[in-house]
Amino acid sequence: MTTNPNIKIIVATHKQYRMPEDSIYLPLQVGAEGKTDSEGKPLDFGYQKDNTGDNISELNWCFGTQTALYWAWKNLSADYTGLVHYRRYFLSRKPGKNEDMYDCILSEKELLPLLEQYKVLVPKKRKYYIESVYSHYSHTMNGGKEQFDLAREIIAEKTPEYLNAFDSFMKQRSAYIFNMMIMDKALFDSYCSWLFEILFELFDRFDTTGMNDFDRRYAGRVSERLFNVWLHRQIESGVLKNADIKELPYTENVNWKNKAVGFVKAKVFHKKYGASF
Repeated sequence: MTTNPNIKIIVATHKQYRMPEDSIYLPLQVGAEGKTDSEGKPLDFGYQKDNTGDNISELNWCFGTQTALYWAWKNLSADYTGLVHYRRYFLSRKPGKNEDMYDCILSEKELLPLLEQYKVLVPKKRKYYIESVYSHYSHTMNGGKEQFDLAREIIAEKTPEYLNAFDSFMKQRSAYIFNMMIMDKALFDSYCSWLFEILFELFDRFDTTGMNDFDRRYAGRVSERLFNVWLHRQIESGVLKNADIKELPYTENVNWKNKAVGFVKAKVFHKKYGASF
């Protein structure tokens, strides 16, 4: 690792919100293209916007936070790049009772030793227990099965060397989700190059007619799973070792009761989520 590396962790947000004070964090207003305030002026929270430079801001309705990832890939030249969300951050430790969560967000000082030891930082895995990644997504998301099947078809056409990784991951019962990670420039560029080739092709082929706003953001959700496929392939090919990947705690904002009820409805009664929990 270079001395005093340039680190930029994008904080994707669609609203004005409290942000970390550490200089490694860069708040990025996603979906900025075409958004206006009550006076008809461009909506402006005082953050960097994702509709500058080379960008796909106008696709935020489908790509979600991945318009932030694309913007960072095309417009930053940091030694290390990461992606988090305005309500979800990597933590150096779990907050104590009545402790301000923002005091526990991973700082540059705490991050640097990790970057010396590990190559990819990820959130702790989400476990599905009774279902595979494939069956869980298929049961809970409108068009989920079709999206995964189409993604596999595209991978077979574009990057067939990833097929084994895709098939293996889809059978697993845990995954890194939320599109959160921190990596060096070489790995970050490798991931984004592969990911967006798949996502753009998926976007061209998958029909969202009749879907609500939640369901139409499928590309962002599919990419959460594809990150795992990419990681699996890097390990399979020897680019990374399991020991190069470090799981970190993160802030969790989930209504577990509603999520459990939603899962049962999806599993038993075939009622898709239709909203975030």
